[in-house]
Amino acid sequence: MTAQIHVPSLMSRAGAVSALTLAAVGGTILAPGATSEAHAAAAYANRALEVAASKKGSPYGYGATGPSRFDCSGLTLYSYKKAGKKLPRTAQQQYNRTRHIPASSRQRGDLVFFHSGSYVYHVGIYAGSGKIWHSPKTGSWVKLEKIWTKKVWYGRVR
Repeated sequence: MTAQIHVPSLMSRAGAVSALTLAAVGGTILAPGATSEAHAAAAYANRALEVAASKKGSPYGYGATGPSRFDCSGLTLYSYKKAGKKLPRTAQQQYNRTRHIPASSRQRGDLVFFHSGSYVYHVGIYAGSGKIWHSPKTGSWVKLEKIWTKKVWYGRVR
C-alpha cells in the first residue's frame, strides 16, 4: 500500500526539506501532473498492445502499415498511432525515437528491438512473460511469440 500525502499541507507543516527526506526514504509525494504523466504513458502502451493483439493472424506485407497487412515496424507504427502516439516508419528510426531502457525495466507495451551490432533489423511490442506481438517475415502473420534471442534492446515510446 502506498501512502499518499497531500503536498500543500505537508509543506506547510513539515517544510520542503522534510518532504524531500520523506520521499527519499520511501514515501510517495504526488506532485501535480507527475502521476498523470506516468499513467498516460502506460495507457498509451497498453492500448498499443491491445491493438497489436487485435491484429493476430494479419498477413505480413513488406512495407505494409495496416490495417490488414503489416511488416514489423508497420505493426508498431499502426498500433501506437491507434493509441494516439506517432512513431517514425522503420525499426531503426523507431529505436532512435524511443527512450532506451534496460531489460529489467521493460513493461508491457514497450518496444523490443532486435539488432546485429548497432543495426536494428526487427521490432515488436512487449507483451510480458518474455513474449512479443510482431509481424515477422514474408509468408508469416502477426503473432505472439517468445523472444528467441538475447540480442534485443528495449525502448519506451515517449
